[in-house]
Amino acid sequence: MTGSGSSVRIDKWLWAARFFKTRRLAKDAIDGGKIHCDGQRVKSAKEISPGITLSIRQGFDEKTVVVTGVADQRRGAPEAALMYEETAESVAARKKQAAERKAANAGFTPPKGRPDKKSRRQIHRFRTENDG
Repeated sequence: MTGSGSSVRIDKWLWAARFFKTRRLAKDAIDGGKIHCDGQRVKSAKEISPGITLSIRQGFDEKTVVVTGVADQRRGAPEAALMYEETAESVAARKKQAAERKAANAGFTPPKGRPDKKSRRQIHRFRTENDG
């Protein structure tokens, strides 16, 4: 990691902290409004330093992290995890949302395969009766 008083571009930091696999993906996320710095949308050239709070949306998850260190090189995952600290509220919210998604899909059973001739006729009949 670089010294505590230095700063680095946010797209480079997101890549080095292993939130994104490439700098291009990090830049696309920033341009798409998925990264906020202290509650504000940012550009990929924004310089960040330790103490800044970032909100990062990836898929269904939104993480709120506090930058604890900066680096401009990508290192191993254990070293990357030392560059930020996720807030307790963020962890709790992510776990709650994951549990809600899991509960919503609990009753779903995927079909075993393609419908047979009788099932296709039933589906066709159902659709024609409920179209009007």
